[in-house]
Amino acid sequence: MTTLDLAMAVTVGGLFATGFFLLLDRALMRVLLGVLLLGHAANLLLLLSGGAPGRAPLVPGHGRLADPLPQAMALTAIVITFGVTTLLLALVHRAWQLDGHDEVRDDLEDRRIGTVHDREDAAPPAGPGEAAGRTGQGGGGRAP
Repeated sequence: MTTLDLAMAVTVGGLFATGFFLLLDRALMRVLLGVLLLGHAANLLLLLSGGAPGRAPLVPGHGRLADPLPQAMALTAIVITFGVTTLLLALVHRAWQLDGHDEVRDDLEDRRIGTVHDREDAAPPAGPGEAAGRTGQGGGGRAP
């Protein structure tokens, strides 16, 4: 492995790591930047998988030929990244127009379910007769 191969591997790994980190953020602009970085990392990885530069692409009689498939896949990845970027830019613009910021809000149903779960966890420990009735097992809880 040469120094150039190691440097490119570290670069691709850094781009993927930074892209995934930005993708996990709640701000849509950071998500957009994460998608862009992931697209660039994928393109660079595809081009690196094509082999050493300088080989003849499709000239017969010159020994080993370069593989044209990684270049075709990189072109396809560029088009897909462009489409996803356009969609995310439209979403960021629409969120900015409606709310004045690009933060993704919590879903109210998720918040309601979370508070019910938190209340059950924070409930005081039940007495000996209450524990069986609350969990649905046992003889029906307290006697009347």
